[in-house]
Amino acid sequence: MVSFIRVLVVVLYCLLLPLVPGEGSTRFYKFNVVEKNFTRLCSTKSIVTVNGKFPGPTLYAREGDRLVVKVVNHVHRNVTVHWHGVKQLLSAWYDGPAYVTQCPIQPGRAFVYNFTVAGQRGTLLWHAHVLWLRATVHGAIVVLPKLGVPYPFPAADGDSLLVLAEWWKSDTEAVIDEALKSGLAPNVSDSHTINGHAGPVSACSSSDGFTLVVEQGKTYLLRLINAALNEDLFFKVAGHQLTVVEVDATYVKPFTTDTILLAPGQTTNVLLSADQGGGRYLVTASPFVDSSLVQVDNRTAMATLQYADARASAAALTTAALPPQNSTTTASGFLDALRSLNSREYPAVVPAAVDTSLLFTVGLGLNPCPSCVNGSRIVAAMNNVTFTMPTTALLHAHYFNVSGVFTDDFPGLPPVAFNYTGSGPNNTRTMNGTRLYRLPYNTSVQLVMQDTGIIGTESHPVHLHGNNFFVVGRDTGNYDPTSSPAKFNLIDPVERNTIVVPAGGWLAIRFIANNPGVWFLHCHFEVHTTWGLKMAFIVDDGDGPNESLPPPPEDLPVC
Repeated sequence: MVSFIRVLVVVLYCLLLPLVPGEGSTRFYKFNVVEKNFTRLCSTKSIVTVNGKFPGPTLYAREGDRLVVKVVNHVHRNVTVHWHGVKQLLSAWYDGPAYVTQCPIQPGRAFVYNFTVAGQRGTLLWHAHVLWLRATVHGAIVVLPKLGVPYPFPAADGDSLLVLAEWWKSDTEAVIDEALKSGLAPNVSDSHTINGHAGPVSACSSSDGFTLVVEQGKTYLLRLINAALNEDLFFKVAGHQLTVVEVDATYVKPFTTDTILLAPGQTTNVLLSADQGGGRYLVTASPFVDSSLVQVDNRTAMATLQYADARASAAALTTAALPPQNSTTTASGFLDALRSLNSREYPAVVPAAVDTSLLFTVGLGLNPCPSCVNGSRIVAAMNNVTFTMPTTALLHAHYFNVSGVFTDDFPGLPPVAFNYTGSGPNNTRTMNGTRLYRLPYNTSVQLVMQDTGIIGTESHPVHLHGNNFFVVGRDTGNYDPTSSPAKFNLIDPVERNTIVVPAGGWLAIRFIANNPGVWFLHCHFEVHTTWGLKMAFIVDDGDGPNESLPPPPEDLPVC
């Protein structure tokens, strides 16, 4: 009887724990990856989900908590889950990108992710990191401050999560498979969504949409996530100003704007004051694209902010003009306003000296493909290397010294210098390879990423796994190693995990490589990642167990 009671107590504890965040606790979740039918845009489609939800369940934790998430694969496709923005200090085995830190979870199998959220608080994203499953397999991670530690901004009366995404009527794997066969770009999505709903769109008479109910005079913390596959999105609430207080789970100097820009993978927390007299207000997520080269889904996702008033539901919907789809002025104004909080409690520890200085070109190319429509295939590359994914996980090969899986000779500079943002060289071909760049433990790194105009200039939201970084510089044109650093901000640059390399421009980041493992760096436009715009860093062990990667878990999937 005593044993039964103990088991019952443990079971109840595991069930209730996710509802009551406590500092330094272990929080258990279970992700069942299953297929479920959803009706969107007047059509019904079976999609891969976690626990039958789109978006998936939200994980809650406090800074310093350990998350234990058992992922069980009940579908016929391989699955992994990446905890986007979690630094994974000494826990690289649980980072999640397929064939980088782990082999996929095969159908009918399970894997337990086990990691601590340390030194971070705010909003992050989790998503599938294999094929294009991220389209529907994604959700939020909400990291609360430690108990007794207040936010460095006025407390809100309410807290709401808004996940922005894309919806295809077709199966997304079929979309990219067809594109790869043809050598051309894939079809764009059929709509954007806010919390899984597109709202009224011209393609369908259905008017279902998400409604956010507020009370007049109160302030709300809105947690915004862009989980879209391939598109930057503007976010706006008609008639209301938004005060930005956090991006990518790092606090920023608050500033007020009416339009937020989020690239895929980015998160932003804003304060909204319900200071209008009541009624209904349009909430929008619309695309931003700064290149004529790119085709996007131009449909705007629409939701409603509604005041908790008996007359509000019958009130006319207040609207506002959307930012122009190509409004670089709006986008640049938002990005230029982002600054680290850099307070005594939350300092911006920017590397002042640099041990390793790198310059990576990022852009598109064309490689021969006799079976493709035009006899060529669109590819993407960093420093002219189109990354080839291995069939053995890179972290496994690194840890166990398995030869033949990768080389550590990724070029730190472009193989050929040219006018990067001009017409470019006549040769549009790239080289293929699984090439990594090795960093000694605790190396301070400056990485400049330069867009190229070989096929055409285009922005690229680049995500670094395993580390945050400081965005110290950004400009149009070609990076100049002599004059450009004079413009760097080394005092309070914004700290992020995903940042957009501007179309026809460059971006400079700095970070300390103090997390041993293999860490993916890739464009977060899924189509560009598929085309090969990715690479990985090896960060070597330091001295002793606190600076060394521990052995892999026993249930780590095998290839």
